[in-house]
Amino acid sequence: MAVGAATGVAVVLSARARARQRAAQGTLAPYRRSVGEQLYSAAFAFVNRLIPWHRLPPPLSGMSLYAFRTELREQNLHDTWSPAALGPHPGPWKPAYLTTRTVDGSFNDLGRPDMGMCGMRFGRNVPRRHTYPDSEPSLMEPSPREVSRRLLARDTFRPARSLNVLAAAWIQFQTHDWFSHGGIRRSRDEDLRIPIADDDSWFEKPMRLPRSASDPTRAAGETDTPPTYINQVSHWWDASGIYGSDEMTSQRIRTLSDGKLGVKGGQLPVDPETGLSITGFTNNWWLGLALLHTLFTLEHNAICDRLKREYPNWGDEQLYQTARLINAALIAKIHTIEWTPGILAHPTLRVGMATNWWGLVSERVTRLLGRLSDNDIVSGIPGSPTDHHGALFALTEEFTSVYRLHPLIPDDYTFYSVATGAEIRRVTFLDIALKNANTALGTDVTMGDAFYSLGVANPGAITLHNFPKALRDFTTPDGVRVDLAAADVMRDRERGVPRYNQFRELIHRGRIRTFEELTSNPVWAQELREVYGGDVNRVDLMVGMFAEDLPKGFGFSDTAFRVFLLMASRRLKSDRFFTTDFTPRVYTQVGMNWINDTDMSSVLLRHYPELAPAVHGLPNAFAPWNRVGMPPVTH
Repeated sequence: MAVGAATGVAVVLSARARARQRAAQGTLAPYRRSVGEQLYSAAFAFVNRLIPWHRLPPPLSGMSLYAFRTELREQNLHDTWSPAALGPHPGPWKPAYLTTRTVDGSFNDLGRPDMGMCGMRFGRNVPRRHTYPDSEPSLMEPSPREVSRRLLARDTFRPARSLNVLAAAWIQFQTHDWFSHGGIRRSRDEDLRIPIADDDSWFEKPMRLPRSASDPTRAAGETDTPPTYINQVSHWWDASGIYGSDEMTSQRIRTLSDGKLGVKGGQLPVDPETGLSITGFTNNWWLGLALLHTLFTLEHNAICDRLKREYPNWGDEQLYQTARLINAALIAKIHTIEWTPGILAHPTLRVGMATNWWGLVSERVTRLLGRLSDNDIVSGIPGSPTDHHGALFALTEEFTSVYRLHPLIPDDYTFYSVATGAEIRRVTFLDIALKNANTALGTDVTMGDAFYSLGVANPGAITLHNFPKALRDFTTPDGVRVDLAAADVMRDRERGVPRYNQFRELIHRGRIRTFEELTSNPVWAQELREVYGGDVNRVDLMVGMFAEDLPKGFGFSDTAFRVFLLMASRRLKSDRFFTTDFTPRVYTQVGMNWINDTDMSSVLLRHYPELAPAVHGLPNAFAPWNRVGMPPVTH
């Protein structure tokens, strides 16, 4: 019956969808705030000059964030696409695309089927005229390596005590779904050359860094425009990190039986050629990623089992595609209402992220009565009308920049027994990275032990002087030895991301005049002054964000948060599988119930029930877990 209904819908809608596809407009009508919204934003801009939003009492702080978001939607969504660009071409239309995600992200928007697909450009959150990179020698001033040595290098580990290391792994799990610039190793003659000081022990002078892959879609008429870059994965929040972004990868991870993904002995199979797990995306692989990829692969298979019981006549393809939709939505829900309030533990954010998913009417009312309004403030974004807010949907270079969160990664780890809490052994990051991720557990450490060990450990705080040692001299699988802290700084400069002070101005935070306005830490202020030659306008974006004083409860800067505020809602609001097609017709009622009834703790316990004492009573699975063998922590 369900199969027939889906086929009927496809037949009825396919003609309309194809007509919309043929229209394929190049641009969207600009998003404009109403006069009332402009006055509303101006009022809160005045208030926030006196009292920062995060110090306002609720609900004024929430109202202030709403004002910020409407202003950002109008002024900070910028297309980089050109009608003449030689972009990717979606394959032929198939009626199944109405109710399933494609491998490459095409046909999410039926009127513009290439929107957000693999091979489309990153957008920008600042006007493009501000995204020309500096020319040399200014591009290298100060040397990114000196910034790394003097401002970023971890001297002693600074923990983020409100989080566990799974929170660090989680955000990498998500960014691998969202963006990848890819990598093309050209001849070394084309490498970026980063100056090295005389007293620096780096193995080569200058430091060489391969350039970002060039954009092959640029047309002849774009030679004078700022550089553009291609996203190698789909821009959509579609769990492509698990499912892959190309047909070969997608087929390789599947069993082609009952919709399931390949798992052997409770773990992902290993590619004998690379030594890495067989899954959708394995760049920068380490144990934390291996655990989460395994967990949500098992979750996919559990969803398939539930769907098979409800719809015994469904074949492999329908089970697989429906389970993927459900699993991807569950991941988006966990990120929205668990991970985000975990790292941004401000009361207004807890309410705001719950509102994004359930609406102000609350989870209880939305689940009981369904949507009461098309307005996503009232009833949440999932199930609301799709809206691109005047710009073709794409993740942005600035969004990539604010998610440079490598300080979260510790250098040292301890494995504990989940049964007794006893220490098993100690390892370093390099012992559990790349190929070692799949051999790190051995016979003495179970998957449950590994989850528990990361669950009770703290990640690093996102500050200056806390970049992992292991990542400041790291050799990639293709043999490039790199200081990743220097590389992160260099990538922003190379790609034309504005430096910190200009970026603040462009996202409506206002410029600072002194280093003391940037940070209340006098030692840091002096170090910044010395490294940047006394010019606060030269401070790199990542460095400035790491130096900022944080709002109470925040794990990263208010500057980074402004981009998050804009893009977190956009990732949901632009995606029809989270908006107009977030319905039982597409997901099944079984799928909707699965998403509604599941959180991170229940996913963990479904597959690793031995973790129950560790997560019992936790308000959030990304907070430090209870230690086994000790009295439970009262939360």
